[in-house]
Amino acid sequence: MKTTLDHDITKVKALRKMKRNALALLGIAVLLFIIAIYFKIPMLQAFSEAAMVGGIADWFAVVALFRHPMGIPIWHTAIIPTKKNEIGENLGNFVSEEFLNREKMEIKLEEFNFAVKASDWLSQEENANKIANVVAVNLIPGILKTIKDEEVRRFIQVQFKEKLEGINFGNWVALALEPLQKGNVKDELLTNLLQVMSAELTNNKDLIRKKVKASTPFLSFGLADKSISEGIFNGLQDFLEEAKNPQSAVRIKIDEYVYNFLDKVKNSEEMRLKINEIILGFVGKKEVQDYINGIWDEIKLSITNDLNKGDDSSIKNSISGLIQTFGNGIKEDQIMIDKINNFIKNDLLSVLLNNKKVIGDLISSTVKSWDGKEVSEKLELEIGKDLQYIRINGTLVGGCIGLVIYGVEQLYHFIF
Repeated sequence: MKTTLDHDITKVKALRKMKRNALALLGIAVLLFIIAIYFKIPMLQAFSEAAMVGGIADWFAVVALFRHPMGIPIWHTAIIPTKKNEIGENLGNFVSEEFLNREKMEIKLEEFNFAVKASDWLSQEENANKIANVVAVNLIPGILKTIKDEEVRRFIQVQFKEKLEGINFGNWVALALEPLQKGNVKDELLTNLLQVMSAELTNNKDLIRKKVKASTPFLSFGLADKSISEGIFNGLQDFLEEAKNPQSAVRIKIDEYVYNFLDKVKNSEEMRLKINEIILGFVGKKEVQDYINGIWDEIKLSITNDLNKGDDSSIKNSISGLIQTFGNGIKEDQIMIDKINNFIKNDLLSVLLNNKKVIGDLISSTVKSWDGKEVSEKLELEIGKDLQYIRINGTLVGGCIGLVIYGVEQLYHFIF
């Protein structure tokens, strides 16, 4: 692929070649003039004289556009660099008056159908990948580099704290425990719990005896240990067995306790504050804070690692897919097409028309800010090659006119 520099070099070579051709043709005219004088050939002399005049005159005209001929500051030469400001102002006025014209622009916009062409372009996988690649390679990494990590972490901390403080955890706890008041869930849960406690009590009977023995007076010589421990064990077992009965007084008391606890959780401000305080106190622990601070680092690392996968990046492929879906969606939605085209035709067009003077002034001020010599050189590089044909045509046409004048003169002498 050719670069801008390669294109400029090509243009410079083409311009120099055309200049040499025009100069060579003028040189031929000079040579013909010398031959005509030496060999006294009037017709050739007339042709060569007029050709030289035409070639030199057109050389002067072409050069005068860009610089002073032969460096001599002749009046009305070096037109482009000296008249740069006036050219910029006229160009700005021309664009604002001729191009930014409502009737002309409306016709062109209707013919162009921007929405359809844009949707066709976006729906193509190659184009969607180009946009996604720009976003994945330049935009997202640029944003990540611009963002200050400490500010993001602070933002997450503040948001996390504010969100937690605004949550009534009491309602959440009540909602989680509410099934205990309904159906057989509570009874089954309590029954299972009591069975586990009864089994554990049996499994730890020896431990109960040891604890009782350690607590009885030394002077009893262990005579009351067995009776006391058996009494405690049997009493606890009887209590647990009674509690297993859903109609027992113990179960009624448990039901009442659970009901009152859930009611406090849901309706007591004091209980709500205690629950929230416990949870917020847990969140304030260093381990939890370190985890919250690491959330942003994990997110950023995950994004970076994914983008480094290139064509296998899920983020890039997702963006590409969204762009294609968006493009296809527009094509199938005539209402959206009309809205986009109407926006371009009315809103955007109105903005352009309302600011056409600003646009014209921008063009004018931009041209005025350019260096006159640089502008002249760039323009000559762009159009100078074609202007050399003026010199070539001037030489040839001048010579032909010289022949015509010579022929008329000879005809006049012949007749009169």
